[in-house]
Amino acid sequence: LNMDTVTRLASEKGVVIFSKSSCCLCYAVNILFQELGVNPTVYEIDKDPDQGNAMEKALMRSGCNGPVPAVFIGGKLVGSTNEVMSLHLSGLLIPMLKPYMAIS
Repeated sequence: LNMDTVTRLASEKGVVIFSKSSCCLCYAVNILFQELGVNPTVYEIDKDPDQGNAMEKALMRSGCNGPVPAVFIGGKLVGSTNEVMSLHLSGLLIPMLKPYMAIS
């Protein structure tokens, strides 16, 4: 498994979070997106005995300093919690999420 596989998974859906089930920051990012009207696809890599470790290594090689949460929007790596929160605080996150927001 390499970064191409991770990128392919990440680009199949609009907003993707690579996560671990025990990660409170992953949970917080997921909740933030839901409150903004986006329903992210979450891959809990610790629940994938076949590919989880390989995904984690690929995410770390890609520059994720976590490796989780690794957040992709529109198939592009945005980063981890710090990057997502910085984008949100600067007003740049919502425009990025606009195409993926549920129509209410």
